[in-house]
Amino acid sequence: MPGQARLLSVRQRGGKSALLLLLLAAVAAFFVFDLGVYLTLENLKARQADLARLLDREPLLLIGGFFLAYVAVTALSLPGAAIMTLAAGAIFDLWLGTLIVSFASSIGASLAFLSSRYLLRDWVKAQFGQRVAAIDRGIEKDGAFYLFTLRLIPVFPFFLVNLAMGLTGMRLLTFYIVSQIGMLAGTIVYVNAGTQLAAIESVSNILSPGVVGSLVLLGIFPLIAKFAMNLFRRRRIYKGYQRPKRFDRNLIVIGAGAGGLVTAYIAATVRAKVTLIEAHKMGGDCLNTGCVPSKALIRSARLAHEIRTADAYGLTPREPEFDFRAVMDRVHAIIKDIEPADSVERYTRLGVDVRLGYGKIIDPWTVEIDGRERLTARSIVVAAGAEPFVPNIPGLKEAGYLTSDTMWDALHARGEMPRRIVIVGGGPIGTEMAQAFARLGAKVTQVEHGERILSKEDEDVSTLLADILRAEGVDLRTGRKAVRCDGKTLIAEADGQEVAIPFDEIVVAVGRKARLTGYGLEELGIETERTVVTNEYLETLYPNIFAAGDVAGPYQFTHFAAHQAWYAAVNALFGSFRKFRADYSALPWTTFTDPEVAHVGHNERSAREDGIEYEIVHYPLTELDRAVAESANKGFVKVLVAPGKDRILGVTIVAANAGELLPEFVLAMKHRLGLGKILGTIHSYPTMAEANKFAAGEWKKAHKPERLLKIVERFHGWRRG
Repeated sequence: MPGQARLLSVRQRGGKSALLLLLLAAVAAFFVFDLGVYLTLENLKARQADLARLLDREPLLLIGGFFLAYVAVTALSLPGAAIMTLAAGAIFDLWLGTLIVSFASSIGASLAFLSSRYLLRDWVKAQFGQRVAAIDRGIEKDGAFYLFTLRLIPVFPFFLVNLAMGLTGMRLLTFYIVSQIGMLAGTIVYVNAGTQLAAIESVSNILSPGVVGSLVLLGIFPLIAKFAMNLFRRRRIYKGYQRPKRFDRNLIVIGAGAGGLVTAYIAATVRAKVTLIEAHKMGGDCLNTGCVPSKALIRSARLAHEIRTADAYGLTPREPEFDFRAVMDRVHAIIKDIEPADSVERYTRLGVDVRLGYGKIIDPWTVEIDGRERLTARSIVVAAGAEPFVPNIPGLKEAGYLTSDTMWDALHARGEMPRRIVIVGGGPIGTEMAQAFARLGAKVTQVEHGERILSKEDEDVSTLLADILRAEGVDLRTGRKAVRCDGKTLIAEADGQEVAIPFDEIVVAVGRKARLTGYGLEELGIETERTVVTNEYLETLYPNIFAAGDVAGPYQFTHFAAHQAWYAAVNALFGSFRKFRADYSALPWTTFTDPEVAHVGHNERSAREDGIEYEIVHYPLTELDRAVAESANKGFVKVLVAPGKDRILGVTIVAANAGELLPEFVLAMKHRLGLGKILGTIHSYPTMAEANKFAAGEWKKAHKPERLLKIVERFHGWRRG
């Protein structure tokens, strides 16, 4: 059996090689013998009379020859199919020309489809298995509809559609039937234009109503087809629902976190009637349990660390004395200080109708609040946010675990710093909290299943932060899986060996999951995977229902939610006139450890995964005067650039206040400014921001024009005499 399998594999490779050589030979012959000269309007006009006579004498010969030629052109993806379609109208007239082209184009497309599948699909599956599997699932579900749309609205050249579909799991019969039907309308338009072009005998004929009408139809057909497809799609999607004749609101927003607040704010600013529904607290996770309280705690922890290490600044160090309840009082006071900016009162003054309650979508235009009141709107935006993901660890619930959502109230009520804290998770939240609690004097053990913390960053970043955390007293356990809790003891396992880690409090910080249930999404058939599935306009299955923020993904940052909210609001309110594709090309993020880790674009890990070539520009903070003066010289600026160019692909900064240094690079990437522009920008001295300029200088030194410099050196020698 193994021998037979090898023989079959060899035969398959031989068959593929033979087919590939045959196809290459046919394409080469087309260009070598300049056969494309026959597929021009000039040649068509010149030979029109001869072809008409041949059609009278040998109709079957001409029809058969034209049919086979058309099949060959489409099967080999050669240029000229559009000219041949016009020629069919000029030679055979409308109905016979349409019949010939319709079948020839579908057969040729199917041959191209089969060639692509036979030659390339196995290789593509081997290289991109998971992505191909996901595409195949989508093709199985809606492939025929999407192919029909592409055939009806030729956004992409048909030959690319043929080859691309061959790489998917679509059935040949489905491909052929959909292609035959989908290309028919366009074929009729082109063939009809050909019949009119055949009637041109002089310049004056160009302005004849028939020719002008056919050319106009040819030009506006894609717009008509697109409108028809959108109308068909909407009727198909909304089938079974009764659209209200009048709406209570222009927009209803579910969720008053960053995404929902910004969406409602924009709607009110443009004088739309908008209702904002929040089931818990205005401001969402960021204000109440995320960004704001964590940064407040981190600042107190940093001050405690500076007191403990004051000798680094020539001062007398001492163990900081503090009341943990007072620290937590400060955290909650800061929340209270910021709270009015996100309050019901402020948004009501802005013109937003704020409702405190639980919103559920009943139909594509109706939202029910707390099961008692219903409002209708032309558009709905779901911005329900996310919540901590809690893994299924036996005994965890009984141990009284905390999360980033629950620990603030729980620790405030406790009133004293837990002596022993276990943090499960090595992502940004877990790492920030591990450092903060350790600096406040707790014995912190951080347990991470992966081989390193901050796994989305490059290894040099993870290693530097891990060394700093360990130096500050964090017991970092990477490569260990939390398997169970025995009372107030976590059992972690690595390589079959278990270790017991006692704790007073355990904080689970292994990530967050989108809030997807209870909002009516399932009942409406809106697809959800890890997030709500949307298109590039943030539309869900229903074009008038949008999603933004954590619930939409793919990132879970407050600034990302606010960024998406602009697109959701504008597309929801004005999408009938113009829609905007959400742009994530220069998305920054920061992990607020000390030093901070700030990032935009690609790092080495993501560039390798995406097969992007790059050069590295590295500037260590040990050479930066301000960093040395601040005793904050642990870190670096690392820039990825296109090979041989100053075009920025991505930046990672590890530094004190790295998040404040990053926007210069974000601006440069957004507006396609290279490192040369940053190098030519004056930066104040001495500042941390000079690191950006010096990193650009490192790139310049690595790409200095050696030959030119040698010539200049000789020139200076000549000038000296």
